[in-house]
Amino acid sequence: MSKLSTVCTSFYVSLFLLSVLTRLQAQPQVNYDEAKVPAYTLPAVLKTTTNRAIRNKTAWETERRPEIIRLFEENVYGQMPRSYDRLTYSVTNEDAQAMGGKATLKEVRIDVINRTKQVTIHLVLFVPNQSKGPAPVFLLINNRAKDNTDPTRIHKSDFWPAEMVVDSGYAIAAFHVSDLAPDDTIRYATGVLQLYPDQLTAPNGMRAIGAWAWGASRVLDYLEKDAAIDAKKVAVVGHSRGGKASLWAAAEDPRFAMCITNCSGNTGAALSHRRFGETIARINTTFPHWFTDNYKKFNNNEDALPVDQHMLLAAIAPRPLYATNASKDLWADPTGTFLALKQAESVYALYGLKSHLPANPPAINQPILNAPIGYHNREGEHNLTAYDWRNFIQFANLYYNRSRKRK
Repeated sequence: MSKLSTVCTSFYVSLFLLSVLTRLQAQPQVNYDEAKVPAYTLPAVLKTTTNRAIRNKTAWETERRPEIIRLFEENVYGQMPRSYDRLTYSVTNEDAQAMGGKATLKEVRIDVINRTKQVTIHLVLFVPNQSKGPAPVFLLINNRAKDNTDPTRIHKSDFWPAEMVVDSGYAIAAFHVSDLAPDDTIRYATGVLQLYPDQLTAPNGMRAIGAWAWGASRVLDYLEKDAAIDAKKVAVVGHSRGGKASLWAAAEDPRFAMCITNCSGNTGAALSHRRFGETIARINTTFPHWFTDNYKKFNNNEDALPVDQHMLLAAIAPRPLYATNASKDLWADPTGTFLALKQAESVYALYGLKSHLPANPPAINQPILNAPIGYHNREGEHNLTAYDWRNFIQFANLYYNRSRKRK
């Protein structure tokens, strides 16, 4: 790159950062005071847009749930493309003696082709060798550095404690968000959106979060073909922005057996109408490439939003759902997350599923592990930790053991 090009690039980057800072300074101060949460009315999860009450699971599945998904597609996450010309996969590396012989490593290349364009997803998968049959799997949407999911295991991280999961009898898999949409305001369009260029000009077009969720479903397409995996027991997992994507993936694709969303905050598991911590205006200003353009209509205008996150959580019913927070992560609104889960209980009840959540948020490090809805607020910072994973494993153990007893 020439010296002139370097100077020009630095100039435009500086202009962009200055514009973001200016917009942020124009936003109201962040509210971390419950006493300052404004009065709000949530959209009713069990009433249609024509105000018709939903009283049973048939009406939920045929009327209200499809309506809710359409509202989220139109106003928040954007459309979810359903078709493509071709999907192929190949195992590029396999080691039957990974983790000292405990697991089989597979590195899989998944290619999706549409309209002569191609996107490649690189999947890392460890399957326990002692599994007596097809193994259930935790699939992480990785929004952190790629070395967190290092297939060589030279670098190990509590963000993706593969050995712990394998020792518990589960397979563990991961792909990186950059394969689908680089987490960048400009480069996000260089992944999946090349396959669907019309999305970029549509006000309800898919953006980065939608692309990551779309990618999770393409990985599931592969997992359904892998005889070592029980594709009926795939839990999609995400942290922070990845946790927003895991919720949207599970809502859009009912093949996911379980959803885990960790510290996902605004436009994840927390209620937007509360205006606590991160707000719609803040998230759209800082990350304008995450959500559909229509979502910007609700900057500092939450009361006009026809959905909120309790409705997205409810759309995952009757499948088990686990959400988390961290005590020092008020930005992600722990109380708003718990309230959203409580609001979703009424939909699980349509299926005869009783929530075990208490009336008020549990104490720090006091997890609620019984399905259908699990929750904990961990002591510490905004992160995905070994403590979180231990609870995810226990939650899955309890649910799958109960499922086997029912058969």
